[in-house]
Amino acid sequence: MNELDAWLAAAAREAGIDPADIPVKTVLDLARDIAHGVVRPGAPVTAYVLGLAVGRGADPSVLAEKLTELAFQWPPTAPASVEGDESPTP
Repeated sequence: MNELDAWLAAAAREAGIDPADIPVKTVLDLARDIAHGVVRPGAPVTAYVLGLAVGRGADPSVLAEKLTELAFQWPPTAPASVEGDESPTP
């Protein structure tokens, strides 16, 4: 057992989940793609978003694929409107 496996086993035990239920490769691949394609601090936060969604019934592989596609398309072609944005519109 390597250090990651030992840590995940302990963390899973603390969280009351089965370590076999952790899609390690999916989460690590997603974190890598977000860190490299968007912004490094987005990696752990996006992994948290994935975890929240999975807790609410989302399929981790499907959602990770969608989030990776989003990262590969980042930044969006049209800037999103932000409420309270005071910048003038052309």
